[in-house]
Amino acid sequence: MKASGNLGVLFLCAAWVGGCQTVPTRDPAFAPAPPMVQAPLPNRNGSIYPGSSDVAVAEVDFFSDIRPRRVGDSLTVVLLERTDASKKNDVNVDKQTDMQVAQPTLFGTQPNFRFPGGSTQFTLQQDINSQKTFDGKGEANQSNRLTGEITVTVIEVLPNGNLVVQGEKIMTLNRGHEQLRLSGIVRPMDISPNNTVPSTRVANATIVYSGEGEVADASVMGWLARFFVSALFPF
Repeated sequence: MKASGNLGVLFLCAAWVGGCQTVPTRDPAFAPAPPMVQAPLPNRNGSIYPGSSDVAVAEVDFFSDIRPRRVGDSLTVVLLERTDASKKNDVNVDKQTDMQVAQPTLFGTQPNFRFPGGSTQFTLQQDINSQKTFDGKGEANQSNRLTGEITVTVIEVLPNGNLVVQGEKIMTLNRGHEQLRLSGIVRPMDISPNNTVPSTRVANATIVYSGEGEVADASVMGWLARFFVSALFPF
């Protein structure tokens, strides 16, 4: 009776652990950068705005779209990634060689010989035939597609005005977690008036999409199966 009670406790603990879902930790390499604190402008007499006229124009812009241009500003990247690759290779090699050496004549006679104790007579006439055939075929097809949106923040403003952006999105679904990370360089001129930019306009882009949970674990090949398809398995 005591053993069955302990077994029931183990089943309850396993069910409780399996039902719990922990929130995945965020990657510090994709952490947002806090906005830079603007130093207060000195008061100057004779001007509507405080500070010099150049600083006033830089800080107050009435005739341009509100787009990210400082560290800490955010913008939305529209994911439009699609790759299609197809490769086919067909090789057929056929090589045939025929060579014949006629029986030579030495001093008016055609030499021949036989091994001691043998009855077969051999001559110097030879026929050589060689044929080699190779047929190889290979074909590979791959297609990937990723759509969606992710909002990232500016972590650095380059000297030419381009923006270094990065961000991370974590979604907890019914049976697991989905993680989306993006980093790259964006030109301000590629940002639309609604503060979005397509992912195809992100330079040096790093896009990572991964998942955790039961569905992701079920699609992973086990270690024993990976051994049989690896280079370590000679057969």
